[in-house]
Amino acid sequence: MRETVGEKIFRVVVITGLGLFVLLPLYVMITTSFKPLGDVQAGFTWLPSRITIAPFIEMWSTVPLARYFMNSLVVTSVATLFSVLVAIFAAYAVSRWRFRGRNAFMTSVLSTQMFPGVLFLLPLYLIFVNIDTTFGVPLVGTRIGLIITYLTFSLPFSIWMLAGYFDGIPQELDQAGKVDGAGNLTILLRIILPAARPGIVAVAIYAFMTAWGEVLFASVLTTEETRTLAVGLRQYATQTNVYWNQILAASIAVSIPVVVGFLMMQKNFVAGLTAGAVK
Repeated sequence: MRETVGEKIFRVVVITGLGLFVLLPLYVMITTSFKPLGDVQAGFTWLPSRITIAPFIEMWSTVPLARYFMNSLVVTSVATLFSVLVAIFAAYAVSRWRFRGRNAFMTSVLSTQMFPGVLFLLPLYLIFVNIDTTFGVPLVGTRIGLIITYLTFSLPFSIWMLAGYFDGIPQELDQAGKVDGAGNLTILLRIILPAARPGIVAVAIYAFMTAWGEVLFASVLTTEETRTLAVGLRQYATQTNVYWNQILAASIAVSIPVVVGFLMMQKNFVAGLTAGAVK
């Protein structure tokens, strides 16, 4: 079917509107980050009266941004690593074996995504406090506690998505490996994982993005020493001033690694997410 003139105009208008909706906030964020604080507080202008890189320099000394960045990087990376590892073995077992309770397990795993995260805040906090009281293992205010918390977020969906991707890999490959004398672990490591690379990348990106920008649990389960970026950015707002230009400069600086990593893996992410979602 040929596109009519009216349909072309409608498409252009919709695309232009969506583009402006996405790009205008980015433009304001970038231009504001290069403005002096006085210009920001004086009122909104589309163009800065004077361009300065001072906010990008001062943002590191106004708050301990480097420490917040390191906390976020460590917590997010470790949570992503364990989420991928556990999801691989769990999804492989669900995909390749039929055992009693398999359907109930998958239903339970997926049903956890129906509940809002705030519902688990108080139970997790009480569990961590009781573990500290009973066993002397501090979890509140530590990186380990935050890593465990983020695992509870990303694991259910990661298992479900990766199991769907494994289902799309022919089991004849497993049988061929067994004919050559390979065990289940060898088949998983040498046959299944190379074929499932897009799905694994999708799971890793999902787990990373889930942990990187989380605010609620990080604001409750961390201290000044273990605070993450998402929570640490609030420190630019003090009782006497709000450093808007530094907030936006810091937001840009900490977003660059995530955006670059996502763009580099975008192809695998889309392929893995699509394949895992339709199985």
